[in-house]
Amino acid sequence: MRLSALFNQGKFVVTGEIGPPKGAAAQECLDGARLMASSVDAVNVTDNQSAVMHLGSLGVSRLLKEAGIEPVFQLTCRDRNRIALQSDLLSAGALGIENVLIITGDHPILGDHPEAKRVFDLDSVQLLTAASGLNNGRDMAGHELADPTDLCLAAVVNPGSDEVETQLIKMEKKIEAGAQVFQTQAVYEPQVFEKFMAQASSFGVPVMVGIVPLKSAGMARYMSNNVAGVHVPDDMIQRMADTPKADRKKVSAEMAADLARSMKPMCQGVHLMPLGWDDLVPQIVQQMN
Repeated sequence: MRLSALFNQGKFVVTGEIGPPKGAAAQECLDGARLMASSVDAVNVTDNQSAVMHLGSLGVSRLLKEAGIEPVFQLTCRDRNRIALQSDLLSAGALGIENVLIITGDHPILGDHPEAKRVFDLDSVQLLTAASGLNNGRDMAGHELADPTDLCLAAVVNPGSDEVETQLIKMEKKIEAGAQVFQTQAVYEPQVFEKFMAQASSFGVPVMVGIVPLKSAGMARYMSNNVAGVHVPDDMIQRMADTPKADRKKVSAEMAADLARSMKPMCQGVHLMPLGWDDLVPQIVQQMN
């Protein structure tokens, strides 16, 4: 089901996320999706995340659909020109995929093929505009389609950015371009998210707060120091540092659930990014309710 339809029904939406493998066998990531399927409304499939080559999001999204799991097809602007991007959106529609998350994508220099030529023919706002056009029956060149798509279009926003006003401006532009749902970068500071939502809620578009369960103190420090717009409070880092390795999953789930529960009144959904700890998702969802 389209995420927009769930929001229209007044549902608090929960989504998970899987990363396709670096290989042709999708079974492991499908098993991960199955672990969280009963606890979430849909599962996002990353598109060559961090500019590292993996099995494609579109193919895995179709496999999820066949398995009875609602996918969110992630599509980045990095690797394709406007012809290929529009073609993939049409393919998604033909394959029964109803939800698409449109993002710019990381620069290839950050990934495992740094010599790859970047495309970025369109930015995320332009691709949202193109996707909206396909929903309305026309391509970017103005040509009429034999059959329009009917995709729910999602976009991203970063509430913890140092340039919040810029994020809000981009958010408004994405809404004008056709974004129906927003998913945020990882948030660990509810008070920062609350300030952001005090302004963003006026746009009237559902926002899903992003949460990445922390696996270790080292991971927490890395994210805080290297991921733009993400700050992990010192007390959370210290709690992970003080937790024995055998107990980290349990504590990680508790911390993620605490964050989700505290921010639930501020937004319309939660997006959980377990980074391989797929079995944690049902625990987090159970504890946050």
